[in-house]
This record gives sequence, C-alpha cells and structure tokens, in this order.
Amino acid sequence: MPNSLFALLAFVFFAFPPQQSAPPAATPAIKVIPLDAARRVNPITPTPESQDKAKSRYAIDCAMCHGANGDGKGDPGIISDMSLTMMDFTNPDTLKNRTDGEIFYIIKNGQGKMPAEDRAKDDEIWNLVVYLRGFSKK
Repeated sequence: MPNSLFALLAFVFFAFPPQQSAPPAATPAIKVIPLDAARRVNPITPTPESQDKAKSRYAIDCAMCHGANGDGKGDPGIISDMSLTMMDFTNPDTLKNRTDGEIFYIIKNGQGKMPAEDRAKDDEIWNLVVYLRGFSKK
C-alpha cells in the first residue's frame, strides 16, 4: 500500500507540476556613462537656426514621451503601455547634476527603454542638449 501511495503522489507531482509565474519582463539595463563621455564639453555655439532644428527634432523624436513642453507629460498611451516614468525637464533640478556630456551620451546611445538617436549628427545632438536645458529656463 505505501508503494501505491508513493506512485500516486509521484504521478500527480509530475503530471501536474506546480504553476510557475512568468519571469518578470526584462527591463533594459541603465547604461553606465563612461567618464570621458561625461566630461565632454558641448562644442557648439547655438544659433536661432540650430535651435529651430533642435526644436523640430525634439517634436518628432522626443515629445511623444517627454511632452511637447519637456514636462514629461507625453502621450499617455505610450507612457502607460511601456510603463515609463518621465522626467520633468521644466524643473531646474532635473538636469542640474547632469553634465552636457552625460545628456549627449544618453541621447546618442539611449538609456533604459529610450532608444538611441542614431539618425542625428553629433552637432544636432549637442543642439538638443541646449534645447533640453532651455525647458527649465522658460
């Protein structure tokens, strides 16, 4: 009798294994910004024309998540679907501890769920850095 009970328990255990929850969705790793990248100094002198281009690029590539005014209130559907927490660039504290080099690196290479900006030239990205910093000065 004990052998048949053991056989029955073994059958139940292997035929109906315990339910395992799905592993949590992988979150993209936050990249460590190399020190030499963080120390880079913005080499451009912004002009009204270059800032107009930065504004256009921001509207096309960034505003959907970061908000048209940089307040982090982008498209609610995208933010919700991707479980994003957006920064408010209109708050002077948001970028005050970031160097221009760090911001450049994040835009160029992506960060977390934010994709890399691989279509823009370096000077366009540097102008975006200036444009982003401008949100907190308005």
